[in-house]
Order: sequence, then structure tokens, then C-alpha cells
Amino acid sequence: MRGIHPLAFGLALAIIALPAASLAQTEQHDHKAVAAAGTTAEGRTPAPPDAYVYIGWPNDGETLHTRHVKVWFGTRNFGVAPAGVDKPNTGHHHLLIDAPLPPLDQEIPNDKNHLHFGAGQTETTIDLPPGTHTLQLLMGDANHIPHNPPLMSKKITIHVE
Repeated sequence: MRGIHPLAFGLALAIIALPAASLAQTEQHDHKAVAAAGTTAEGRTPAPPDAYVYIGWPNDGETLHTRHVKVWFGTRNFGVAPAGVDKPNTGHHHLLIDAPLPPLDQEIPNDKNHLHFGAGQTETTIDLPPGTHTLQLLMGDANHIPHNPPLMSKKITIHVE
């Protein structure tokens, strides 16, 4: 992480700036048009068409020799804000572990397979049993509902020994 930058509206929200090599691992998504007046056609919080989310570590296909796994999250053209903070072009991370995407028009579940980072965290350490696991990030708005278009990372697979 190179630094922390304050966002507008007098509220300092943490966003991360990553080395260019890390940005090469990002994935862009097709996006739908956003309606005017701060909401989308579906009533969900809009996201910019050039925003995306990715897992910076571990890498897809990585074999880890520990059950204590550090995971760090990245965003591009999008800010990170705590749950409950309703500012344009911000949201907070949800880490999906060994789980498919939940319905994208409903609140993201909060359980052992859907971890919420409502304080605006951009990294965590999780304990995983030995085996093959999938990890995916899904951004949620102030109320834990995915944006429109949804901001999700590529689903990665890791192996824990």
C-alpha cells in the first residue's frame, strides 16, 4: 500500500493505491448503464462503469503451507467506506469463501462463508482447513447490498496444505 487519500465531503475514507504489478492481476467487468438521480433502474446504489475489485493476495492457483491465510483486497476507481456511510462511489468488502455469488439485489448474507468488512478493512487473516478453497470479493453499499453494476472480483482458487 502506497498511501491513504482523503475523499471529498469532509470524510476521510481509506482507499488503497497499489503497485502497477499488482494492478495487472485485476479483472474488468461489463457494466450496465446507470440511471440519473443517484439510483439505478433497479433502485440499487450505482457504481462507476470503470470501477473494479480484486484480490491482491493470495494469487489464483497458489498453494499455501499454512492454514492461517492473509487476504488483501483492492479496488480501482472506487473508494472504501464503512457500512452505513452513504457516499457516492464507495462501498465495503465482503469476502465469499467456498460460496457462489448471493442474489445481487438483496443484502449479502453474514455467515462463515460471507464475511463482512463493514469497518472499511482492506485485508484480513482467515483460518482455512487443508484442501482446495475459492475466494471472491463482492462490494456492498452502505446497507450491504451489491451495487449496480455489481462490483466483484474474479473468483480465485487456492490450495491449503
